This record gives sequence, C-alpha cells and structure tokens, in this order.
Amino acid sequence: MSAQFFSKLSQNYIELLKDDEYYDIIIEVGDDPNVKIFHAHMNILCYRSTYLRRILASNKKNSGNDLAHIKLPNASSEIFQIILEYIYGGILSLDEKDDSDLLKVLGTADKLNLQELVEYLQEYLIENKSEWLEQHFEFTQQISSQSNNLSKLQEFCTNLMVQYPEKILKSLNFTSLSEKSLISAIKSDDLQMKEIEVWEHVLKWGLAQNPTLIPDPKSWSVEDFKTMRNTLQHCLPLVRFFCLSSKEFSQKVRPYRKLLNQQLIEDLLNFFLESDYVSSQNIQRPRNIMINEITNEVICSLIVNSGIVSTISRWIDKVDINDSNFKELYLPYKFKLLLRGSRDGFTPKRFHELCDYKRNTVTFIKIEGTEEIIGGYNPIIWESSSFPSWLTLCWGETKDSFIFSFKNRNNFKDAIVSYVKNMNCALLFSDNAGPNFGNDIIICSSNESTNYDKFRCNNCYYEKPIRDSDDYNNIEDYEVFQIIKR
Repeated sequence: MSAQFFSKLSQNYIELLKDDEYYDIIIEVGDDPNVKIFHAHMNILCYRSTYLRRILASNKKNSGNDLAHIKLPNASSEIFQIILEYIYGGILSLDEKDDSDLLKVLGTADKLNLQELVEYLQEYLIENKSEWLEQHFEFTQQISSQSNNLSKLQEFCTNLMVQYPEKILKSLNFTSLSEKSLISAIKSDDLQMKEIEVWEHVLKWGLAQNPTLIPDPKSWSVEDFKTMRNTLQHCLPLVRFFCLSSKEFSQKVRPYRKLLNQQLIEDLLNFFLESDYVSSQNIQRPRNIMINEITNEVICSLIVNSGIVSTISRWIDKVDINDSNFKELYLPYKFKLLLRGSRDGFTPKRFHELCDYKRNTVTFIKIEGTEEIIGGYNPIIWESSSFPSWLTLCWGETKDSFIFSFKNRNNFKDAIVSYVKNMNCALLFSDNAGPNFGNDIIICSSNESTNYDKFRCNNCYYEKPIRDSDDYNNIEDYEVFQIIKR
C-alpha cells in the first residue's frame, strides 16, 4: 500500500517556480518590446518537456555564468506562464481562461511536446467548446494544422468542413485554409457539396494562392496555366469530374482544360458524348450527400442519404438505373417526415396515429447492430384493424408496392428491390402492427401500446427475398415519409 500526497507536492513546486533564489535558467519569452523574463529550473524542464530538453542541450552556458539562457521569441508570455504552472504543479485552471487562451495553450503545449496536456485540451475543447471552435474556425484550423500531433482537432475541423461546407468552404475566408485542410475535405466521400461546387471552390482557392493571376483563363499564358497546375497538383485528382453533368463540364471545366492531362480530357469528352463509352480512368462514385430539408427541401432523415432517396424515387417512377445515370441524383419528390421512432416512439399506436390514411409512403428501417437498411413503398393508405389475427387477416391490395434492402447507406448501387407478386396480400393491417408489407416485412408488438418486439423478413408475397436471413432482429430506428411531387 502507498499513500499519495500530490496536492502538497504540487503546491511546493508552484512555490519553487515563484522563488527567485534557486533558479538556474533564464527564459526570454516574446519579441521586443514585449519580452518577459522567466526564471526556471533545468532539471524540471528537461524531464517535463522533451522540446525544452533539446533546446537546453544545444545551448551552451554563458562563460563565467552558471545560468542557462534560452529565448522563445514566438511565444506569448501570458500563455507561457500558464504552461509553466502546468509543468511545475500539474495545474490548469480552465474556468479562469478565455476560450482563445485555451487554444493558444494547446498550440504552445504541442510545440513543447507536452503530450498529456495536448491530449487533454483537444478532448476538452471538442467536448465543451465545439460551438466556439466553429465560430472561430479560421483560428482553430490555424492551430490544428501546425503539426500532425493535433489529430483530434484536425479531425474535428475536417468533419465540420465536410458536414457543413456552407459554413466553411462557402465562406468568404475559406481561401485562407491550408492545402492540407482543403485536401482533407475534398477527398471525403461524405463532403456535402455538389461536385461542380467542389471544382469551383478548388479554382477559387488556387486563384487566392496566386493573386497576380487574372480570374479569366482566356487571358492566361502557358506559364500561368503551369503555375496554377502546380498550385493545384494535389487537389485536381480529388475532383470527381465524371460526376458532373455534360453542361457543367462544357461550361465550367473546358475553359480550364489545360490544367488537366490530355488523356483525362479525352476520356471526359467521350464519356459525355457517348452514352455507352467505357473510360480508362478510375471513375470515382458520387459523394454520399445527405440531403436535408433546410438546404434543398427534399428530405430530413437520420437513416438514409441522397443516393438511397434517388434510388427509391427511380423505383417508384419505374426509371431504369444504369451506368449512364447512376451519377445523377433523381429527386422529383419531397419526402415529408410522418414518424421517426427515436423521436415519436416505437409502438403500433403511434404509427397508426401519425401514418394512417396517408397515401404514398416510404418506410426506412435501420437494423440494430448492422449498417443494413430495409423498407418498402406503399402507394395506398395504412389502416388499423380491430380483428384478432387468429380470426381473420386484413390485407391491403395494390400492384405498385415494393420492398427493398441496402447493405449500408453508401452502397445504393447494389441494393435489392422486390416488387409485389400477389397484389391481394401486398400489405397487412393490424392494431398491433406497424408498416407490414405482406408477410415479407413483419413489424409488430403484443399490443398497440408496447414497443415492437417482433421484426423479421420473409419471402411470401413479393418477388424475391431482400435479406439472406429470416431471423428476428431488433430495430435501431425507423422512419416513415409521405412523398409529395415537387
């Protein structure tokens, strides 16, 4: 057994820091005329900071003086005082610090290789000051990009750019982003921007790095194109040109074609001119754009993305999906949210209260413990039935319903769709059930007011199975939307 007395130890070391009698290092912090002198102790600094150890090892002591002397001209004296109190006493009082000071402390701690403090401050800022970090994104990004050691803050910044590009990449000051930060955003499959916007912002960023270039490429010389190509050499391969429309390519890309290699231009021209052309290029799939009701008035979902919505809409309208149209979003409908389990509850009663007598509905079900999404389209209304299931079944009849499954929300091209083959048993209505598609998707409970306790998929009244297993599963969340022509 051992007793620990860290509080008193910390207090004693803080007193040592303040004592001007036993120091053996002089540290000059800041630039003239704002230089401040600190007194410290070599042994403590060497064992607390590997950076300071290297500095002290490379600085010889002044002749005739047993004091070591180092300079930190790019540091803030106020921030360095905070750092010293941490080094000596293991103390960092967060309540007394401005948010901007905490970010500066993080940056200085990173330079001094104070890994414990770096890890703690990254987590603290992200968990407790995320709104402030977002509002001061430029400063946050500047600190995060100073080294690879700030990976958590870098990830925070990248996720913010990817999920909310309208706040960052579409802001007036996005051109101040480092190349590394811009690349981390535009290489993401989940960047929430149309590809033509990605291209336009890459060009805008490149022009900002070359302020002497005139924006109009018609006036560019061979050297101008070479300069711009060198600036964007790591960004250009990340733009998904094959995901543009032919009009976008013609109007927005061709004027800058000298930035791209000739083979890519030839392939793009053939791709847009010939519907059956097979490119030699490694064509990247469209980004996984999550459409939300605020930005484009299509859908607000926690389960599905634009690829799934576009695929469902094509199935509803019986539009073939092929290699020539998979890259284009097909969004003729607005998806109006009627029910979300995590918001409204998982009981049959809530389903019928919110969804009965609504035509043209699409149900999405996220299966717990997997990335799989299943569901179905019902062109007629949902109803309740008071008949006990052992006496009679109340069926809904339609020839236009279908059920479907997606392995995950990003793999919509390999989805399974199964159309109804027995229109007399397309839907099953019950007070104790949710959206049942025949006996092929069963979601029900022991009574109308308790959460669903039975959920499985079979192959009975629809053309083919949508899952490999007919085992019972749990529902992580589910949503029901009514589709309305836009």
